[in-house]
Amino acid sequence: MNSYYSVEEWSVVEEQFDPSMQEAAESIFSQGNGRMGQRANFEEAYSGESLQGNYIAGVYYPDKTRVGWWKNGYPEFFAKVLNAPNWIGIDITIDGTQLDLHNMEVLQFRRVLNMKHGFLERTFRVKLDGLRQVEVRTKRFLSIVDDEIGAIRYTVTPLNFDATIAFTPYLDGNVHNRDSNYDEFFWKHIESTTAAGALYLVSETRKSGFRVAFATRYELFVDGALQQQDPEVISKEGYGANRLELSVPEGKDATMYKYGSVVSSLNYAKEELAAASRKSIDRAFAQKFDKLFSEHTRKWEEHWSHSDIVIEGDPKAQQAIRFNIFHLNQTYSGKDERLNIGPKGFTGEKYGGSTYWDTEAFLIPFYLSSAPREVARSLLVYRYKHLQKAIENAELLGFSRGAALYPMVTMDGRECHNEWEITFEEIHRNGAIAYAIFNYIRYTGDREYLSEYGLEVLIAISRFWRQRVNWSDVKGKYVMLGVTGPNEYENNVNNNWYTNLMAKWTLEYTLKAIGIVREASPEVLQKIFEKTGFRETDETEQWKDIIDNLYFPYYEEKKVFLQQEGYMDKKQFFASEIDPAERPINQHWSWDRILRSPFIKQADVLQGIYFFEDDYDGETIRRNFEFYEPRTVHESSLSPCIHSILANRIGKKEMAYDLYLRTSRLDLDDYNREVAEGLHITSMGGTWMSVVYGFGGFRVKDDKVHLYPKLPEKWKSLSFRIIFRENYLKIHINDTRVTIDNEQGPALEIVVNGEMKELPEEGLLEVELRKEVGA
Repeated sequence: MNSYYSVEEWSVVEEQFDPSMQEAAESIFSQGNGRMGQRANFEEAYSGESLQGNYIAGVYYPDKTRVGWWKNGYPEFFAKVLNAPNWIGIDITIDGTQLDLHNMEVLQFRRVLNMKHGFLERTFRVKLDGLRQVEVRTKRFLSIVDDEIGAIRYTVTPLNFDATIAFTPYLDGNVHNRDSNYDEFFWKHIESTTAAGALYLVSETRKSGFRVAFATRYELFVDGALQQQDPEVISKEGYGANRLELSVPEGKDATMYKYGSVVSSLNYAKEELAAASRKSIDRAFAQKFDKLFSEHTRKWEEHWSHSDIVIEGDPKAQQAIRFNIFHLNQTYSGKDERLNIGPKGFTGEKYGGSTYWDTEAFLIPFYLSSAPREVARSLLVYRYKHLQKAIENAELLGFSRGAALYPMVTMDGRECHNEWEITFEEIHRNGAIAYAIFNYIRYTGDREYLSEYGLEVLIAISRFWRQRVNWSDVKGKYVMLGVTGPNEYENNVNNNWYTNLMAKWTLEYTLKAIGIVREASPEVLQKIFEKTGFRETDETEQWKDIIDNLYFPYYEEKKVFLQQEGYMDKKQFFASEIDPAERPINQHWSWDRILRSPFIKQADVLQGIYFFEDDYDGETIRRNFEFYEPRTVHESSLSPCIHSILANRIGKKEMAYDLYLRTSRLDLDDYNREVAEGLHITSMGGTWMSVVYGFGGFRVKDDKVHLYPKLPEKWKSLSFRIIFRENYLKIHINDTRVTIDNEQGPALEIVVNGEMKELPEEGLLEVELRKEVGA
């Protein structure tokens, strides 16, 4: 764990310049607006270690899968999130010396990510030589109002001498990815224009053929006066720049405002891109920095008005949850049903692909509760639009008759994960997608989604489960062989309890969904049956037989659900017995050693209990938690949040709090020593769940909000906001009472610690709490 950043409730602050922390800080201070994003690279030149990263949502490169062997159905490519052309660059020279923090004496440095208003600022002071000192102040943001635009204000002040300063704003298309298998360049240059005061570039991705147009314009001021100066125009293939040299008196500010525009062929015809980029950059230039920034901050205030969480009495916990919410809000906007949420968002290259099962299991709950329903709906429609590709993916593996296997990693619906045990075996992702449909409808009441989209997906997934199981004469049960559960430290196992649970539940829910659609509109149901070729009697009878006879491993001695067959054949010992010098084990142990160990990467059995906790009594949950948690090394970012929620559920408040800190400060404190590669965006949704579902005890059951609050000892109070159907609720919890403010919407019934209460229309409800009430 690394406590490097100052703890402030609305900001992340770096108080010193440490070159060894630069790549990690580039991740932490990343920015995005749902359409594009960038790591916190410096605008000026930096010759130290740095991971350059500018990213455009939905734009990727299909890198050839690099393996020494091939199997039927194996993906032909691994999707790479692309480092896109760099528009933020401004090279600075002062009296002929290039500004570069790696080569200079840094006297003062401060970098701040302002989460309340969504901007990044930096101030530093350097010594050139002798006594000459220069101060630099920068501020930049990516507009969440106009998501094609970003803006920079860059100020240089010679503190104790008159200086000749050259500003060289540039646009550079000659960029590469660090994770390229063969050191390929993923972009090719199409066209560029370099003019005085404006730079334009059009680039296209190799193979995938996405075309993107970039444009920049700028203005330069000295002591507040606009400088009229003819720049030196620099033009090379894929690169354009203007160089402006001017005299700056001692103590005076030289300030450049640089505007960037990024538009892609996802939203414009290729032949229209160049014109679209000019129109976009002219729009930004006309509005100017202050107006763009004012609109941007107002929109951030609106985001926070329905997604903020306030923790009183614990600044580290407060900063952490806002850091997570901030990145969730700037990573995905829900405006485009073709887009999803990558595990690293706009913060790094690792993991490629646009989406994993993480979206359905860990992210949809946040967007359901903190944004209009269309945002979460867009995430589900994204999967519906990939249904035919999911059916084709299943066909490649030998499945038929409309069975669908959704990809573990995808950009366009095709599987693009390059590890066989994930690609072929981690099929529980199908269950998470089905669960997300159920969760969305349970939360929003939008049953029409089943008729429009959801039932087709459920039928296709259920057909997959039907074909994936087989009858065992030995057991007299249906079994599921050769799978990998959520615990990826086990591969090719038989009868993973969680996977079997998701299969059974999906079949049950699909039968229920058919009944719901039949009741609402028999005509629509008939059209779905015709479209899918569904044979209701035959197929539903098969599903019911599997539901009644699917095998679930059980460990009788401890009375716990067994993670998979053979798990107890392993030598049993606890994660606490591992030498701390060998943690995390995935960075120190061989894969063979990990597979033979009892150690669990993330919640597996406990993931299933979390999803369906109402099906289990408190003692069952406790037994399974106390059996599996000590064997869990939490080396997935998705692990601590689930354990925190369940720990709180069974009264282990101190453990729940410790696990919350681990999930919420996973990146801020770099628990897994990998934040330089990018942030864990998808686990940030789990962090939100650990507060709202864990300590807040928020649930939706039977069309009602339920609350079972249990706060950590050091928290004086917890407040969070929930959008539930037509209601905007502000919930405040302390040791003695729960206060619910119905800020918008009709009266509704709310259950607090098992007791039904009436919340008036746009009114308040206060409920006294009893000490140590169980959930």
